[in-house]
Amino acid sequence: MKNKDFIFTIKKISFDEDYQPAENTRTTTNFANLARGESRQANLRNALTMIDNSFNALAHWDNANGDRYSVELEIVSVDIDIEASGQSFPSIEILKTNIVDHKTNKCIEGIVGNNFSSYVRDYDFSILLSEHNKNKNQFSIPDNFGELHGKIFKHFVNSNTYKDNFAKPPVICLSVSDTKTYYKTENQHPVLGFEYQPSDASLTEQYFKKMGLQVRYFMPPNSVAPLAFYFFGDLLADYTNLELISTISTMGTFQKIYRPEIYNANAVAGKCYKPSLKNPDHSLTQIVYDRKERSSLGIEQGKFAEQHFIKPYQTVLEQWSNNYAQ
Repeated sequence: MKNKDFIFTIKKISFDEDYQPAENTRTTTNFANLARGESRQANLRNALTMIDNSFNALAHWDNANGDRYSVELEIVSVDIDIEASGQSFPSIEILKTNIVDHKTNKCIEGIVGNNFSSYVRDYDFSILLSEHNKNKNQFSIPDNFGELHGKIFKHFVNSNTYKDNFAKPPVICLSVSDTKTYYKTENQHPVLGFEYQPSDASLTEQYFKKMGLQVRYFMPPNSVAPLAFYFFGDLLADYTNLELISTISTMGTFQKIYRPEIYNANAVAGKCYKPSLKNPDHSLTQIVYDRKERSSLGIEQGKFAEQHFIKPYQTVLEQWSNNYAQ
């Protein structure tokens, strides 16, 4: 099977206070979780205000009143048609930032990636990894863990579909791992802040490496903990300050909501930092988020991927994966 037989289709929807998750949206996707229940509109409005305030605080030059910019977000859903049959499967969901400069009345393209979710990743972590370690005394990782997912992701980023829609490669911004220790370095970037080095590679780091992504950890100004930035190329040279700020303000806000113990802690990370989801000394945002539900849904969505993607196309996917040219 040749790579060209994969067909990617992109759908975009605005993430604003009127956003309602589509039926085929992964319900564990962080922004979809906010957009449900009685508090949905207040959740969305408050989250978007936090993002704008964070952006203006970081982009403070020529911005005396702190209201020059606002961030517009798009949810980008990527469907994949394996056999050019017209039958597609929801493969990847990412978030795109756009920056509105109210002083010049210009819309500046931001960064695509930010939040990242995938049914196949749910399968890998919730099904494949779990079954591999069932009834075993010592945790281990299957040899093929993340291989298929990584190749599909790289194939998408290298595709004409991606290049026709986005000017630059993606940057994915995630939380630090609560199982690692991070050490502050002397390297300081004006927007990304101080760089941190991890004690060793996390499972997420290894998984994203198979997607072709490097990682660096920075704690931006006004933040209390480092963020993980996954990227291709050169993170510091390939993106403008405003582009980087769009990702920091968006994902920094989401992490304050999802992981307040780390990102809304009342103490700033020091030179030797060990994140903890059991840290009691933190503040809550005024935004309702169901973290427990998100964990249980991850398993359900992993099963969905297994039933509708992994098993039906197993032979085709294995053949494609074996022939995939890096």
